Amino acid sequence: MLVSRAMVSWKGIYFALALFLGSFFGSIFMLGPFLPLMLVSPAWYRRITDCIVATWLTLPVALLEMVFGAKVVVTGDGFVPGERSVIIMNHRTRMDWMFLWSCLLRYSYLRLEKICLKASLKGIPGFGWAMQVAAFVFIQRRWEDDKSHFERMLDYFCDIHEPLQLLIFPEGTDLTANTRARSNEFAARSGLQRYDYVLHPRTTGFTCVVQRLRQGDNLDAIHDITVAYPQNIPQTERHLLKGDFPKEIHFHVRRYPIEAVPAAPEELQLWCRQRWQEKEERLRRFYEGGKRFGATGQSAVPPCKSELRVLMVKCISLLYWTVFPLAMLALLYLSSLARWYLAAMVVFFVAQQKLFGGLELIELACHSYFKKQQELHGTKIRSK
Repeated sequence: MLVSRAMVSWKGIYFALALFLGSFFGSIFMLGPFLPLMLVSPAWYRRITDCIVATWLTLPVALLEMVFGAKVVVTGDGFVPGERSVIIMNHRTRMDWMFLWSCLLRYSYLRLEKICLKASLKGIPGFGWAMQVAAFVFIQRRWEDDKSHFERMLDYFCDIHEPLQLLIFPEGTDLTANTRARSNEFAARSGLQRYDYVLHPRTTGFTCVVQRLRQGDNLDAIHDITVAYPQNIPQTERHLLKGDFPKEIHFHVRRYPIEAVPAAPEELQLWCRQRWQEKEERLRRFYEGGKRFGATGQSAVPPCKSELRVLMVKCISLLYWTVFPLAMLALLYLSSLARWYLAAMVVFFVAQQKLFGGLELIELACHSYFKKQQELHGTKIRSK
């Protein structure tokens, strides 16, 4: 009994099962019917599917805060709701990106968020399929392979005038004893400061993203977020399965208008490294002091949604994403047509990734085709 308790908990099983069933059935029955729209209008396909995916992003927030009692504290500058930004954050655990949704639900709009993730995640049934539909940016962690993909994805969002808040982790990986040691070895070779609470950032990808969005006139600000966990730190998904959910999550937000951010690549890289120096000192004061950011622990800018509205969203999310998977299971039990549809969609999701590399790449190809057709049509009109 002690062994099984150490391996998993009912909280962890419930959390994983709720998220998996929601993403699996959501990908097939909620997102699946809209996939053909990609072939007609990629821009409308993007707007509609972003709204659908955002409804699922509220589920982890509801589970963490209402079911497992996690407290979320946001301090600093806050957000200007709906603005286009690049979000840079220290990568304390492998789950930081999911915990950030609690902050964005209050201060922004979840439908705007895109995340840079490892390419291996896109093949996960349910989760990976929804991420492909959401046009998250999947990377190989090799800049020579990732550079062109970054540029194509960012140019696409600029072309369709779709606002986005792109979350990237310049550190490249989460903070562990091994990654800290490698970071400090790099610091020793480069004559840089040794860090205890963050890793030295990789600035090449960050610089490329900022410059590309600037060129496409699709960037209003950079949000520099520092995340900290004062009581317990769930490092990996395994910790969540054991029921080790964070008791508190603290986010400190610094907002930099894009006009205040350097434009030259070398200066932009230095600017990013300076933010990480500040993070190191901010986190040192946090963990060695009162386990909070700032003297008051209060945000300078109120959230764009009241706590009552946030509570209503979380309640509706819990209710919907509890009923929806059960309804889909009942439908599959009662309808052979639904079972055939599910089987066909599973085959489609698996096959398209093997053949074309992912739905986000098909979406890019569709956009490129329509763009060339429009350019060709414009050329013909001018020639006449």
